[in-house]
Amino acid sequence: MKKITSLAACAALGALTLLQPRPATAKTTDAWQNLFDGKTLTGWKRVAGTAEYKVENGAIVGTTVLGTNNTFLVTEKEYGDFQLELDVMLEKGGSNSGVQTRSHFGTPGFENKVYGRQVDLDPSDRSWSGGVYDEARRLWLYPLDLNPKAKPLFKLGQYNHLKVECIGNEMKTWLNGTPVAYVVDPMDAQGFIGLQVHAISTKEEEGHKVYFKNIRIKTTDLKPSAFSADVYVVNLTPNALTAHEKQYKWKLLFDGESTAGWRSAKGTAFPTAGWQVADGMLSVLPSEGKESANGGDIVTKDKYKAFDLSFEFKLSAGANSGVKYFVTLAEKSEGSAIGLEYQILDDELHPDAKLGRDGNRTLASLYDLKKAGKDPRFVHKIGEWNIGRVIVYPDNRVEHYLNGTKVLEYIRGSQEFKDLVALSKYKI
Repeated sequence: MKKITSLAACAALGALTLLQPRPATAKTTDAWQNLFDGKTLTGWKRVAGTAEYKVENGAIVGTTVLGTNNTFLVTEKEYGDFQLELDVMLEKGGSNSGVQTRSHFGTPGFENKVYGRQVDLDPSDRSWSGGVYDEARRLWLYPLDLNPKAKPLFKLGQYNHLKVECIGNEMKTWLNGTPVAYVVDPMDAQGFIGLQVHAISTKEEEGHKVYFKNIRIKTTDLKPSAFSADVYVVNLTPNALTAHEKQYKWKLLFDGESTAGWRSAKGTAFPTAGWQVADGMLSVLPSEGKESANGGDIVTKDKYKAFDLSFEFKLSAGANSGVKYFVTLAEKSEGSAIGLEYQILDDELHPDAKLGRDGNRTLASLYDLKKAGKDPRFVHKIGEWNIGRVIVYPDNRVEHYLNGTKVLEYIRGSQEFKDLVALSKYKI
């Protein structure tokens, strides 16, 4: 669990671990190298599918073909740290595409598949261009729900300038000069660069084109580029913060080693049983399904008003836990501490998912108050890590996220909120 600004944890069964485009023929300077000469596909090869790639008018043009998997034109050379720039264009009405970074092909478990981090090019109304997708593996790492201001940046039917920077574990993207996505990921120290033509399923989608030109890369004399303070960072390195995050006042609430900063909801010390710190995780031990038993809830020693809280969690089968915020402890409840709760639950096996009202006790919901509108594709399997996020703004707006997608929002103290409370277990 990492990058957390406020947290109270609810214990039950299971585990919780808290430019300017430049001509392709122009001479490069400052250690930049052209990956495409504007005339041939020298230095590139096609893998994984049979879609067509040709050179037309100084651009690499990929064309969709029915009856094939995703097809990639990839560099014959692999790259570690780099800055990459290129211009890309998608036709209106065409399918999505992407640019692979530090990617791989055809290793055991990925036979005839390309896998690795992709900068997405999205022509749909969702508008997630510039976001980061882990092709054929972990799927979305940085959906643009995390940076909605970047959604209008990509323009269909015209060239867009894409910049990608991979230095160490940090990956950043820009579209048309504006920061879009920031991912910190210890996977894949090097790999090839790739250009995607997406698979299609209907005859009507056949023949759509995607264009790439002015492709250049820099691998020496690299310096990390500055990034906007207001762009959220997806940091997949356990219990660690980047220099960028520290600069903008993020802090860890769990360091992976100790329980410093935490105490029991019913006392001044950390519980002597029911919780475990091991392997960089803070875990709730089994309690035979009893609420807040075997150690009970823990809360932060510090208090918070407005905050942006992130936490990674995974569940065992049938588990039920949660992350609560604005816990006051004034109620002195016998069971779990009272507070607003980001529900953490096995929706399939735990009976609480079927209780409440209209699904408002399911995963990522505001427990017993408002249901999370989840897309099943963004719910990771039991035993896999998920990323939860809660934002409380100074004006009392609150948002819940699951694996990068916003699943609900509400305003504390609004009439809608009061009406939800009146229908819940919290009513007076």
